[in-house]
Amino acid sequence: MKIAIQMDHISTIHMKGDTTFALALEAQRRGHELFHYTPDRLSMLNGEVTARIEALKVRDEENNYYELGEAKRTPLQQMDVVLLRQDPPFDMNYITTTHILERIMDKTLVVNDPNWVRNSPEKLFVTEFPDLMPETLITRDVEEVNDFRSEFGDIIIKPLYGNGGAGVFLLKKDDKNLGSLLEMFNKLYPEAFVVQRYLKDVSAGDKRIILIDGVAVGAINRVAASTDARSNMHIGGRAEKTELTRRDLEICERIGPSLKKRGLLLVGIDVIGDYMTEINVTSPTGIRELKRFGGADAAKIFWNHVENKIKG
Repeated sequence: MKIAIQMDHISTIHMKGDTTFALALEAQRRGHELFHYTPDRLSMLNGEVTARIEALKVRDEENNYYELGEAKRTPLQQMDVVLLRQDPPFDMNYITTTHILERIMDKTLVVNDPNWVRNSPEKLFVTEFPDLMPETLITRDVEEVNDFRSEFGDIIIKPLYGNGGAGVFLLKKDDKNLGSLLEMFNKLYPEAFVVQRYLKDVSAGDKRIILIDGVAVGAINRVAASTDARSNMHIGGRAEKTELTRRDLEICERIGPSLKKRGLLLVGIDVIGDYMTEINVTSPTGIRELKRFGGADAAKIFWNHVENKIKG
């Protein structure tokens, strides 16, 4: 197959823990041709979608992990697969790329499905399953936030379209910074923001569960540093081996049919204790850590599904 990867420039990734890199390695191992381009090189003229793509070769060597060929303007319908893998922010630029990539889907498989990536924002999609998540408020209304805090005490506040733990704050019930924080959020973010009941179980970790075509294939646990409330690995969180619990499997079985129906082939959900907090569909991570701890090789499972879809 010919596979184009729409991603942040490969020179900027941390390959040891990068899911996109792991997918590229496995695709190359299977003999597929790889191509690389960044979202700013995506174009559409008279209905034809093109990108200035570069042939890509990858190596599992930290200081010598990729090689790019010459950039060539290429119709993306010549690709068998396009991987939509750039990181958020989930802004209008991101949304625009999903609209453009929809134009090639009659001939090219785009993973994850760009229509459903656009219509399944991580912190909104999860609200379709209110009984699986902690109490959550989405608002810009200061009075609503104050009422929510009065009811639940310790709370988490985060941007609705943020990622990677950026802008996530823990406020204890007696913290006097809520007013200032809400002023800052209202100036920085044009959208509503998310307020959630703080889950004390996060001290034991924030579990990332990987689902492929709606089925759980494994999980890792992410534990925050002692000086931080956030467990994201790129900001100091520590990955640990973990197992799927009965509750984890119950959550995955509930959401699996919705993921499959939406063409969300590779998804990562976040689970704290008994509650799901996010459904990550843009560029979910964690498959390299999963394999490193002796779990499933999610990249192999992923490409098995993609190849079967191409074969029809």
